[in-house]
Amino acid sequence: MPIFGLGCVAGAAGIARAADYVRAFPGEVAVLLSVELCSLTVQREDLSIPNLIATGLFGDGAAAVVVVGEERRGEGPRVVATRSIFYPDSERVMGWDISEAGFKIVLSAEVPEVARRFLRRDVEAFLADCGLALADVSSWVAHPGGPKVLEAMQEALDLPADALEITWRSLQEVGNLSSASVLLVLEETLEHRRPAPGSLGLLMAMGPGFCSELVLLEW
Repeated sequence: MPIFGLGCVAGAAGIARAADYVRAFPGEVAVLLSVELCSLTVQREDLSIPNLIATGLFGDGAAAVVVVGEERRGEGPRVVATRSIFYPDSERVMGWDISEAGFKIVLSAEVPEVARRFLRRDVEAFLADCGLALADVSSWVAHPGGPKVLEAMQEALDLPADALEITWRSLQEVGNLSSASVLLVLEETLEHRRPAPGSLGLLMAMGPGFCSELVLLEW
């Protein structure tokens, strides 16, 4: 099932769609493959601030996730629930204009403000529908959208200083690899900072549309 155009949110959305598949077919296995070639979109003649920021922030990368049904229960976290949220009238917040020159970035300074304005509301509503509250979530796997976006996430959700430590480190070391980034943060969490068994975590990303994707995990 090819998915194109979801950008930064696609890693989380891909996990959600793979989880949907194995929920319907619990004896099956789904593989999510993310390939991002952001360098192909560099516009060398475009000296605008959005293009310069995007050129410095985004990079190439790839990642894969194996998702198994309940009948093949593995050692990774269990996807408890997922939610996709679209923000109306936000098409100029982030995305691309496509022309004969290729992809030209649309990147508004409003991205952090959207996170501040809506993320807590959406996360709390999602958790409430699962019978939970923010205090029940002990780990966070967030897409490294950029420094200001991560600051806005931490502020909106009132997270401890170290809650997004792995995300910050990923941003510092490899930048924003679009859909692949949150999958790398998930890998680092699994290998080096695995939460306690039975605890709850939230995997989240925001991206073009403008939209967000939330995935509730049980470790």
